[in-house]
Amino acid sequence: MERLNPEKLHVTYLTGATPGHLTLPRRYTLTHSDATGDLYLTIGADYDRQQLRGWQARFMRDEVLAEWRNAADGPALHVDCHVSGGLVLGPANWRYAIFRQELPLALEAICFGDRKLFQGQPQLTHSPIWVHFHAPQPRYNRVERWGTVGDYLTASGHPQASA
Repeated sequence: MERLNPEKLHVTYLTGATPGHLTLPRRYTLTHSDATGDLYLTIGADYDRQQLRGWQARFMRDEVLAEWRNAADGPALHVDCHVSGGLVLGPANWRYAIFRQELPLALEAICFGDRKLFQGQPQLTHSPIWVHFHAPQPRYNRVERWGTVGDYLTASGHPQASA
């Protein structure tokens, strides 16, 4: 896995998202360019439907969508990955493996891109991350805990060092 290059991350805030304060709903749309390696993160009250209209997003379905949800034990970040079903390219096992391989980078991008939120509300760094892999095949249709926000972000707002 290549570590996050902040110069390749482009962040856009939409109406309804304040950089330093968690207001629900708060959703993230993360896409990328295979040609340049650039990552595009949109933070808003809804997913960035415009960002998802491109041909790559419609056919590859390799975007990562995430949102904050309240739970009995506090807020949690829920991440959605479309493994198979519908109009997607590639077999489920291949796509599942790629999502698992690239997800740490995607989580770093989301956490680094919204670092002002965690600087303004540091208690959110303890929030769990739940990843939902979506597929009609039971083997790949699953929910996994992927640590906490703090696992992907240091206190200074920079991506953590690799272990």
